[in-house]
Amino acid sequence: MEHPEVERFALEKRNMFFLLSVLATLAPNDAERQSVTVVVGAPGSDEYRERFLAWATRWEQSAARANAEFVCIGRDDAAQAQDKERLRTDLAQKRKKSREPLWLVLMGHGTYDGHSAKFNLRGPDVASDELAAWLKPFERPLAIIDCTAASAPFINHLSGPNRVVVTATKSGFEYNYARFGEYLSVAIQDEKADLDKDEQTSLLEAFLSAAARVQEFYAQDARLATEHALIDDNGDGLGTPADWFRGVRATRSAKDGALPDGLLANQLCLVRSKQEQAMPAELRARRDALEQEIARLRQDKPRYAEEDYYRRLESLLLELARLYEQVE
Repeated sequence: MEHPEVERFALEKRNMFFLLSVLATLAPNDAERQSVTVVVGAPGSDEYRERFLAWATRWEQSAARANAEFVCIGRDDAAQAQDKERLRTDLAQKRKKSREPLWLVLMGHGTYDGHSAKFNLRGPDVASDELAAWLKPFERPLAIIDCTAASAPFINHLSGPNRVVVTATKSGFEYNYARFGEYLSVAIQDEKADLDKDEQTSLLEAFLSAAARVQEFYAQDARLATEHALIDDNGDGLGTPADWFRGVRATRSAKDGALPDGLLANQLCLVRSKQEQAMPAELRARRDALEQEIARLRQDKPRYAEEDYYRRLESLLLELARLYEQVE
């Protein structure tokens, strides 16, 4: 007689292959897709407009490679445009529940008066608390990327579970034009930014690459850097700068027991590898959950006896290995 564990594993594998065969028969329209909404703010001058439109075009190209839904607000020539209402309407119409992420990319200029941070649009601006209210109904992964100056306060209002918030600055008082958005629009589909060599570039890897390019720009010109990007994905609303990372891992612990920033951001890839594309959303969600459980266990290692710790770790790693075996 086979060992019960072997029988259980064989049954799980048969069930998973059945699930994969069912998913393979679904029509493309039945499958959930990533969504990308890019908002080009009020440029202020023709020079900035050309730059922001170039960034938006790169994001559009990346979305096309990812077969993602794509919307761009603010790059048409409509007079007296009310882009704030367009953005609110677009978010209201987006699917609120999905395993696939919504990417919201803000590019342009921003302001901060010591109390409220705003993204400058053609027509009325949008404040961080307004955007937070529009995003509140979403129960899907969110990647919110604010490439503007004075953008850091957006983290305070937008941070939360299952969200990655990226800002071009570390405070609202870094108010000069931010170049971070240019480098990020390149890095999001740049294979050279793939630090962990999994044949795809995650949002975390693109963030680290873009931040490094910003640093190089100011160093080459011997100028004082006026922007320092932050990333927040553990919901604590604090954010982590790029120089706190070694590879794709943050070197400092988060407060109040939260996982360090970076894990969720490293799981979000707009342009996915062939292996990732072959993985159904259900399996991807379980894979991501397992990786987070492993990260939590490693963080809590001092709380466990050595034997208990390795027993728990082995169990999680075996399940992760089985998952990849099922996909293959």
